[in-house]
Amino acid sequence: MRGWGTAALGVAIVVFLCAGAWLGGHPASLPEPLREVFVDDSAGLTAEATELIEDNYYRAVGGAELADASLRGMVRGLRRANEDRFSEYFSPRQLERFEEAISGRFSGIGLSVSQVPRGLRVDRVFAGSPAREAGIAVGELVVSVEGRSIAGESSRRSTERIKGPEGTEVTIGVRDPKTDGTRQLTIERAQIALPIVTSRVVEAGGERLGYVRMAGFTEGVHGPLREAVAKLRRRGIEGLVLDLRANGGGLLEEAVLSASVFLPEGEVVVRTESRTQGDAVYETVGDNLPALPIAVLIDRGTASAAEILAAALADNAGAVVVGTRSFGKGVFQQEVGLSNGGALKLTVGEYFTPGGVNLARSRGVHPDVRARDLPATGRDEARQRALKALAARTR
Repeated sequence: MRGWGTAALGVAIVVFLCAGAWLGGHPASLPEPLREVFVDDSAGLTAEATELIEDNYYRAVGGAELADASLRGMVRGLRRANEDRFSEYFSPRQLERFEEAISGRFSGIGLSVSQVPRGLRVDRVFAGSPAREAGIAVGELVVSVEGRSIAGESSRRSTERIKGPEGTEVTIGVRDPKTDGTRQLTIERAQIALPIVTSRVVEAGGERLGYVRMAGFTEGVHGPLREAVAKLRRRGIEGLVLDLRANGGGLLEEAVLSASVFLPEGEVVVRTESRTQGDAVYETVGDNLPALPIAVLIDRGTASAAEILAAALADNAGAVVVGTRSFGKGVFQQEVGLSNGGALKLTVGEYFTPGGVNLARSRGVHPDVRARDLPATGRDEARQRALKALAARTR
């Protein structure tokens, strides 16, 4: 008899829940005993607050808008409580733009920038881009977007406002640090394909040297890197400067494959530790090119995968590191998709250089030779210093 009673109660509960779902019933509306069984306290509280806001707020608020705000709030709390600068919530639109950046293509005006107190410093203007046609130069500052100052705003938020659909226009304020004058430029956005790897031969100190610049670690970038270095070798270079300045990183896999261009198989590139994913060691996969003396050029904009590559070349190939200290990002993230089309990018672990250093704790990769570019001079002093240091090693 007791078994029949239990079964009947189970059927009743299922019928009740199904009816509630079919009628649009809210979890917070369940009777207290059932709510305690079927709804987690925190989830029930969130649902209750959502319903209260929708029913009572003085302006109409959609459920999607509240869910978006809730997700942002959770991530902000995580960041604050754990001193985590890198976990993020991406709305569907922000995720689209993030994936564009990882792919190496986006719609914008064609600038590479870094954050400064007054706005965005222009580090690079891409050839053939709308920004180049508008006359924007390296070293200038973007100080406003659509008439609104971006001083103190994060570079991510500012660049999101500059980017937009191909064919639309954006007005930016550009300040020349030499004259301190600001001009307003209205520029039509275009599809930009990032020149991720560029290279050339340079004569320095009586030596024939190669110079390769990497702008990021997008999918497949190790291929163009290998081609560029192989081409320079065929042209008879004696050493190579690898410029990773303003390179904010990207895919960990590409850092490992890029290191494999220079290092023999089985060399440790990076080691990771994660509470949820376990510990791992990433090694080079082989098919490396013959060894060359290398100088790696870094600055505060060198981060993540770029720091991993710089440290691996310094630890395993004796590369001389030139510039200023790097960003110091000693953690890595995983992107997890959400049902609304957005995603959470969560910090899931720490990484360590081949020498066992966590770059967050050490405050980045520190150069062997300090050098800083002075934008006002029109010369690239840091690159010249790297070429000089490399030439001394090839003699």
